Amino acid sequence: MNLDFQREQKRLNGVMDVITDRILQLESETSKLRNEVVNTRKHFWDEVKVNTDTFDDYLETIISLRQEAQALSVGESTHGHAARRLASLRRMQSAPYFGRIDFLEEGYSEQEQIYIGISSLMDSSGEDFLIYDWRAPISSVYYDYEPGPAQYMTPGGKINGSLEKKWQYVIRDGKLQSMFDTSLTIGDDVLQQVLGKGADKYMQSIVATIQKEQNRIIRHDQGRLLIVHGAAGSGKTSAALQRIAFLLYKYRDYIKADQIILFSPNALFNSYVSHVLPELGEENMQQVTFQEYLDHRLSKDFHVENPYDQLEYVLTATKTSSYDTRVKGIQFKASGKFFDAIKLYRETLETSGMLFKDVKFRGKIIISAQQLSQTFYSEGISLDFHSRLEKLKKWLMSKLKEVEKIESLQPWVEDEIELLSNEAYHKIHKYLAKKNGFEREEQGNYEMDRKALARVIVRLKLKPLRKQIQALQFIDIQGIYEQIFAKPLLMQQLLKGEVPEKWEDICQSTLQMLEVGKLYYEDATPFLLLQELILGFETNRSIKHILIDEAQDYSPFQFEFLKRLFPSAKMTVLGDFNQAIFAHASEVVDFRVLNHLYGEKETEVINMTRSYRSTKPIIEYTRSLIANGEQIIPFERAGELPVVTQVNTHTELHNYIMSKVSELQSEGYGSIAIICKSEKESKAAFEALHKIDGIKLIKYGSAEYEKGVVVIPSYLAKGIEFEAVIIYDASEHIYGDESLRRVFYTACTRAMHELQLYSVGKPSPFIQKALRERLLHSNS
Repeated sequence: MNLDFQREQKRLNGVMDVITDRILQLESETSKLRNEVVNTRKHFWDEVKVNTDTFDDYLETIISLRQEAQALSVGESTHGHAARRLASLRRMQSAPYFGRIDFLEEGYSEQEQIYIGISSLMDSSGEDFLIYDWRAPISSVYYDYEPGPAQYMTPGGKINGSLEKKWQYVIRDGKLQSMFDTSLTIGDDVLQQVLGKGADKYMQSIVATIQKEQNRIIRHDQGRLLIVHGAAGSGKTSAALQRIAFLLYKYRDYIKADQIILFSPNALFNSYVSHVLPELGEENMQQVTFQEYLDHRLSKDFHVENPYDQLEYVLTATKTSSYDTRVKGIQFKASGKFFDAIKLYRETLETSGMLFKDVKFRGKIIISAQQLSQTFYSEGISLDFHSRLEKLKKWLMSKLKEVEKIESLQPWVEDEIELLSNEAYHKIHKYLAKKNGFEREEQGNYEMDRKALARVIVRLKLKPLRKQIQALQFIDIQGIYEQIFAKPLLMQQLLKGEVPEKWEDICQSTLQMLEVGKLYYEDATPFLLLQELILGFETNRSIKHILIDEAQDYSPFQFEFLKRLFPSAKMTVLGDFNQAIFAHASEVVDFRVLNHLYGEKETEVINMTRSYRSTKPIIEYTRSLIANGEQIIPFERAGELPVVTQVNTHTELHNYIMSKVSELQSEGYGSIAIICKSEKESKAAFEALHKIDGIKLIKYGSAEYEKGVVVIPSYLAKGIEFEAVIIYDASEHIYGDESLRRVFYTACTRAMHELQLYSVGKPSPFIQKALRERLLHSNS
């Protein structure tokens, strides 16, 4: 054992001792703090003297309550901070650090050794750093530079110097396994070890193997919009999650985890990435799918189609008569052009076209939709649109007062009075006595007027209607949206004739859905936009950052909507247009369509071309499937060629797959995906392969990613990786249409170590190039 290794192990032992001592100290502290918090909660009211006899007594009670609540809050916060630090130290027990740089700062004669780990650690004196957090400014040198001139940014300015040496460590359970003196960004030896492992149930932190281009993403801090366009397996999602951890570290006094939202593709993906931030000692940000947001806003009034049902239709209904109409409708309604048309349409409502609902009370129309329309278009026309709606609302409320007077004389009110409980009667008596100036002790002398009682009864019955009017629910948003399609010429006028082919058929199909209370997925965001433009935007200014993964699946329309929904947020967008599998994606081939969102000065694009997920043979095969695939650079990791096996029948196919799964399991693969084109095909495959021990069917709504053998549709596999992938049927019959190339590419790029393709009959034309270039071994 060489001297350097012994010295490093000795230092590691010292660091482990500090961590152990700190853990023991914090365990005692957290136990004490927890007991204090529990005790404060238990005896909270013992410390508060509640007295409201006089104003001074009331004020003293409020102050006492506030002091106790503040003491409890401070105690909970202190305990929470200590508990998080304890959890962080426990994580560090296995591997306290993973790297070291020897940095000589300009103007100094002695270099400093900087050890880098997932969290910082001071020595026992509290004066010197034993370990620097990977997010600290100086740690960027480790990721960005080879030995030689180097610099890093601090809040006080740029620090120049020289990186003398860079070391990597492999530490397991507090023992130094190996160390590398490397001049590479991150040594391939360590990266090879990490990439050679099996897939886990959860995505893992990559702080020990962050590459230079990933570090640019993590520490990027200019402008409103960062666009990351990365090849499959380039680590863009991992880098983005470490970016969130970096932002929470750098801006810890200004931004909290609940002010960050990750828009993810599905619940399965949420589960898969849920451990990354906690592993780094940070709380998870909010995670939501765009569909969940749409359901939150619209599900009271509509059944909203989800994006995967839309995609299932696109993948399986190609032979239906309505297919072409639906696809053209999807593409148009997802476009920036339709977004502009909705805004123009809202402007036309200032002069005509607003629709209202009859206002009813006890089943009778008290103000008709026609009256509302006449009032809106005849009064206050010099005001802006929203001021006119406010004026109309006030007019409606004044009409309710008239209704209140009339209804209080009706026979039904007498019936209601007779049915009043004693408790309700006394409540109304107390309310009216107080309203008429009677003090508490005199209220028993108040004689309640029958007319006043009747007015209160009517007012209470009208309360729900008042709430509806305050919320502008007398506006017929659905009817206003339907008008776009009920009058096909309207859109032609707004867009000067630039409507899609089959526009009248698209209109008819949309109306049929709306009439039965359903919204196509492509209609949900436009409907919501129109509603917001009429009623006023429900913006969320508390959110400081939104992160959108699989962003190629979002339409230009949806991006415009999200920008308006979160006006105070910066945005990080991640995607790969080679995996753009939704019908609307044909409109765009890259993210340039987003440059206008915040303007080019506020936008930066980072392209990631190196792929790490798969072995070199798998990447060389998958890049042959797409245009400009040669731009994808494989990481040098050896492996077997992908294999395509042609069979004649589905029975033969299932026998081959069951045999291959058994073989892969015997070789130690713990994560095997049988990927089908659609959910329909997945269900059929699962039924046929159910004899495989422990096999699971993953479908839309599955909440957790599971290891083992899974059957999964192509679109749900996005963003997830598997040790071995079997393409269920890569035949021309299933993947013959050019529109499915990206779906096929997405499925194949899920494989880390092994890729097997089966074809019932002639294989897909997509793989012909790979066969010619011998990037794919054929068993047929």
